[in-house]
Amino acid sequence: MPDGHAAAEGAALPSWDLADLYPGPDSPELAAALDGAEQAAKDFAAAWSGRLAGLTGAELAGAIAAYERIEEVLGRVMSYAQLLFSGDSNDPAIGRFYQSMSERVTVISSHMLFFTLELNRVDDAVLKAKLADPSLARWRPWLRDLRVFRPHQLADELEKLLHEKEVTGRAAWSRLFDETIAGLRVPLGGEELTVSAVLNKLSDTDRAVREAAGRTIGEVFGKNLRLFALITNTLAKDKEIIDTWRHFPRPESYRNRANMVEDEVVDALVAAVSSDYARLSHRYYQMKAKWLGLPKLQHWDRNAPLPGDDDRDIGWAEAKRRVLGAYGAFAPELAEIGGRFFERPWIDADLRPGKAGGAFAHPTVPSAHPYLLLNYHGRTRDVMTLAHELGHGVHQVLAGEQGYLMAGTPLTLAETASVFGEMLTFRALLDAETDPARRRIMLASKVEDMLNTVVRQTAFYQFESRLHAERRSGEVMAERIGEIWMQVQTESLGPAFEFTPEYRVFWTYVPHFIHTPFYVYAYAFGDCLVNALYAVFQSGHPGFQAKYLDMLRAGGTLRHKELLAPFGLDASDPAFWRRGLDVISAFIDELEAVS
Repeated sequence: MPDGHAAAEGAALPSWDLADLYPGPDSPELAAALDGAEQAAKDFAAAWSGRLAGLTGAELAGAIAAYERIEEVLGRVMSYAQLLFSGDSNDPAIGRFYQSMSERVTVISSHMLFFTLELNRVDDAVLKAKLADPSLARWRPWLRDLRVFRPHQLADELEKLLHEKEVTGRAAWSRLFDETIAGLRVPLGGEELTVSAVLNKLSDTDRAVREAAGRTIGEVFGKNLRLFALITNTLAKDKEIIDTWRHFPRPESYRNRANMVEDEVVDALVAAVSSDYARLSHRYYQMKAKWLGLPKLQHWDRNAPLPGDDDRDIGWAEAKRRVLGAYGAFAPELAEIGGRFFERPWIDADLRPGKAGGAFAHPTVPSAHPYLLLNYHGRTRDVMTLAHELGHGVHQVLAGEQGYLMAGTPLTLAETASVFGEMLTFRALLDAETDPARRRIMLASKVEDMLNTVVRQTAFYQFESRLHAERRSGEVMAERIGEIWMQVQTESLGPAFEFTPEYRVFWTYVPHFIHTPFYVYAYAFGDCLVNALYAVFQSGHPGFQAKYLDMLRAGGTLRHKELLAPFGLDASDPAFWRRGLDVISAFIDELEAVS
C-alpha cells in the first residue's frame, strides 16, 4: 500500500513506462546500442584524434555531428539506468544494472575524451577562421561553452584517469547516499515510513504529528550521522583536490562556470537575498507564529498549514486540470506539450518504497522525451510541484530542437520555465478564489513556497560555502557540520524560531549537497528571475508569450544576458535582484494588511 497522503479521488496514480528508451535491462536493443556505440567511439578516435587543428570548418562540423550522435546513444543508456534506479533503488538487481551501465558507458566515452580536450587546444585565431564556415557556425554556442573550461583543463592522461575513476569515486559515494536514503525507514504512529512520507508529515495539520515526525527524523538520521558525515567529508575533499588541480579560485567557481554565470553575479544574488532576510523571512515567520498562537516556532512548524487551511485532498485528475488550464490560458502551445505527459506514460507520481524522494524532470535525450518523477500526496504543494516539474518537461521538449549537445541549459536558466509554470498556476488559482480567508491562506502558502525557494536555498548555498571552506583545513566533524547548519538556519529564518537539538542533523538528507554541489542557488536565481519576468508580462509587454517560447526553444545556445535582453532585463544589474525580491516583499505587505 502506498504511504503518505493519498490522492483524494482514489484513482491510481500514474507510473512511467521506460520502454520508449529501451524494452528492458536485458533487451537485445540495449545490448546492440552499447556494442554499436563502442565500435563507433573507437572508429571516431581512429578517424579524428590528432587531426582537429588541421581540419576545415566543414570537416570539423562533421566530426562534431558524429560526436553528438555517439554521445546521444550513451546519454540514452544512462537516462534509462538512472530512471530505473530512481524508480526502485531498493532492488539489488537494479542497483547492479545501474553500476554496470555507468562503468560500461565510462569505458566507451573514454575513447572520445580526446575530442573536447583537443578542441580546447586549438588556437583561438585558428578556430575563429574555421567558424567562418556556415556548417561549423551552427556549433558556435557549444564551442563557446566548451572553451569556458579551457583554462582549467589538465593533461590528456590526467583527464582520462579522472574520467575513468569517476565510477569508483564521486559516483559511487552518490550511489551509497541514494541507497541509504531509500532504504531508511522512519517509525511514526505505529508505521515504518519512507523518508519522503515522513517528511510530508512535517506539513500535517496536527502539531503533535509534526513534532513526532520532526523528532523521529532527527533520531533516525542521528543514528546514521557518521555515515552521512563521512560521505560529505569525502566528497568535499574530492572536490577540493580536483578544484586545486584545475586552478578554480574557490569551491563555488566550477558550478558557476558550468552555469555560464560569473562569480560576481552569484555573489550579488546571495548578498541581495541575505541582506533581505529581515524584510522577507524574519517578517513573515513572526506573523506566522502569531497566526498559530505560538510564542516561538519550532522547525516542524515552518511548513505548518495555517489555521483554517484544511488543505483538502486534490485528486490527480483535478491537479492535471488546474495545471494545464493555467498553462493553456497563458499560451495554448504550453498546454498542448504539457498534455502529452499525461496522455502518455511519461510521469511517475505513485508512492512506493524504494522510489527516490522529492521530484525531478529528466530530459533524457532529444530523440526520446523527458520523464517526470513526483511523489504525489494530494496536497496543494504537490499541485505546485507538478506545475514546476511540468514546466521543466515542456522546456526540455522545446529545447530538444537544438540537439543533444545544445539542448541543455545552465542550471540558472533551467529553473525559469519551472518557476514560471508555478507562478502561472498560482495566479490562476488565486484569481479563481472568491473567499477572502481562503485567498489569504493561498497567498501565505505562495509566500512560503517563495521563501523556501529563495531564502532557504540561499541559506543552503551559504551552508555549503562555509562547509567546503572549512573542509580545506581538515575533516569536519559531524557535530561541527551541525553547528554550521544551525548558524545558517538561525540567520535565515530569524528570531521567530527556536531550534530543538535534533534539527542539527537535518542537513543530512538534502541530495543536492551530494549530487551537485552549489546547485541550490540556481533556485533562488530562477525565482528572482521569474519574478522580474512575470512583472514584465503583467505590464503588458508586447509579444511576451512568443518571446517567452523563443527563450525556451533556445536551450543552451544563448547566455542569460541574451535571453533576457528582449524583455529589457539584465541579471548583472544589482537592481534586477531587488526587483525580484520586491515581489515577495509585496506579497508579505499584502498579508500584513489583511491580518
